[in-house]
Amino acid sequence: MAAEIVRRSLKASNFSLLRTLASFQTRSFSNLAESVQPESDAPSSSFTFSENSGDGDSNSQRKSAIDDNIFIKGPKKASSSKEAESVTMPMSFMTGSIVGKRFYQKVTTREAEDGNGWSVMLDYRTLKTPSKRPFKCPTLALAKAIAAEWEYQEVDGIRPFTMPLMKLSCTALERVPLTRHKIIEYLMKKFPQDLVFCRAPGDNDLTSGVLERQVEKIDPLLKWVESEFGFKPTVHTSFFGCKQDDGLVSAIRSILKKTDDCELATIDAIASAAHSLVIALGIFRGRLGIEEAIELIRLEEDLQVDNWGLVEGGHDVDIADLRVQIASAVVFLGLTRRV
Repeated sequence: MAAEIVRRSLKASNFSLLRTLASFQTRSFSNLAESVQPESDAPSSSFTFSENSGDGDSNSQRKSAIDDNIFIKGPKKASSSKEAESVTMPMSFMTGSIVGKRFYQKVTTREAEDGNGWSVMLDYRTLKTPSKRPFKCPTLALAKAIAAEWEYQEVDGIRPFTMPLMKLSCTALERVPLTRHKIIEYLMKKFPQDLVFCRAPGDNDLTSGVLERQVEKIDPLLKWVESEFGFKPTVHTSFFGCKQDDGLVSAIRSILKKTDDCELATIDAIASAAHSLVIALGIFRGRLGIEEAIELIRLEEDLQVDNWGLVEGGHDVDIADLRVQIASAVVFLGLTRRV
């Protein structure tokens, strides 16, 4: 008798559970169908790259499974002004993934509405940053260079990794103002382990050639540091770095604090690619050119290539990637400076 009661209870529970799941699925698919319906038959007023396809109601916004979709939203109120229309880039723009197909025909530049900087226009839409702030370049030259990056995007997809100037500009506008102190502190934390301070041991045949190359190529840069900042850098053979003179550390920190947002974004980008704040400052102060910097960064690896040969698909790709990172940062720095 007890077994029969349990069996009937389980059967009723299973039926109730299935009915609940069916109801949930029906409502889910119904909501999904409603969410993909066009909001109106009116022409779209803005193209918004966003993680949410929001309709203005924060309670109805849903997290998109893929954050690189392009969401097209119609206007809430009829408006004949095209000046307010804009294009907002997705957060995935900063990660390098393809963010959507090209939806514009013409790219132009114009002076910002407040007269402070220059804007990039995709057709009649004003470009905005991932956080929907106005995207404004400090110079017309930089705006035209970024416009060229957008102009050369393919129809099948917008590829942020082919737009280094755009990414550096977003960093200067979005990240640096909010995290300036953290950026400077991180650069100073890594300063004792700078690439140019490390020396290969000279007590064996395997590393003596590396040491000779370092002395020949890097020592002139260290002498420049001493003459520029008044303190002699300390070299070492440790993977963990070594303490530098407090006066030198203070001088470097002072320079970083005096930089504007574009300059700090450039120094941070070069230091990250080069593993060297000294090389970044050498470029920033005009002591090093692009090819000179790349030679110093790849000094040890190029010596290995000379001895053992170049690995296709490995060394050549690394060299090309490094050249893009360093050259784009140098070009960005030059274009941001007002003549």
